[in-house]
Amino acid sequence: MQVVATFYQFVALPDFADMRSPLLEHCQSQGICGTILLAAEGINGTIAGDRASIDAVLAYLRRDPRLANLEHRESLAQTPPFERMKVRLKREIVTLGQPEADPNRQVGTYVTPEEWNQLLADPEVVVIDTRNHYEVAIGSFRGAQDPQTAHFRQFPEFVQQNLDPQQHPKVAMFCTGGIRCEKASSYMLSQGFREVYHLKGGILKYLEEVPPEKSLWEGECFVFDERVAVGHGLALGNHEMCRGCGHPISAEDKASPDYEEGVSCPGCASTLTEEKRSRLREKQRQLLAQTSKAASKPGSDRPRSAPS
Repeated sequence: MQVVATFYQFVALPDFADMRSPLLEHCQSQGICGTILLAAEGINGTIAGDRASIDAVLAYLRRDPRLANLEHRESLAQTPPFERMKVRLKREIVTLGQPEADPNRQVGTYVTPEEWNQLLADPEVVVIDTRNHYEVAIGSFRGAQDPQTAHFRQFPEFVQQNLDPQQHPKVAMFCTGGIRCEKASSYMLSQGFREVYHLKGGILKYLEEVPPEKSLWEGECFVFDERVAVGHGLALGNHEMCRGCGHPISAEDKASPDYEEGVSCPGCASTLTEEKRSRLREKQRQLLAQTSKAASKPGSDRPRSAPS
């Protein structure tokens, strides 16, 4: 069983480039795989490994006084979700492309999951889902606006074309785990919006803490790991991930003639290059061969013990 840890923190790291090599070496020494992004504005990462290794890497990060309060979220994976360890240097830990959006200088007002429903009930509040269209498509909060973005860096364009600080003084935003809303709320404050709120801990925290009977969430929440999507209580959802585009696919998508297992879905079938299609088909062939080989081994049909 693998422990998957996700974390981020906006904090001034002027020496972020010097942090890369020691951090990468420490993660590799612990057998950790995943990706960590470092930038002058902070850190953002998802890593996987055994319990002791994850604890060791998180402790290593928190030994830096600037990261002493680094918060993280955990999930479990039956198989390793990443193949290798990468520590990358970036201009931003979440790309918006707007220098005035600086969460280390200003952010909106955090709203806890317990307070979120009351905020959504305010008729003066404009509620915006800051995630991308393929994420919004499988679930969102009732009444929330979908910016129809393919990338987060398109969010400022949506704001400029659809919102006005004079007409929309109260804005509430949410995203998967909170990181995009930190950037988005900072941007909106820089554009003159007076009351800007964002869901603390994101959708995942809301689904974890708010019982279904009190929830205003509809559908499932896309997550960037092997679970693909989760529902209330963070229970495993019903979506799978398309290997061609990385988007969630439903049972209806799989019934489409454009769906090819391990290769494409209706959303990307017409856009994949033949080179990528061939590469994915070969990878799928190898995966099926490995699965067949494992199933043919003596004792493979014995029930597995329940995870602890």
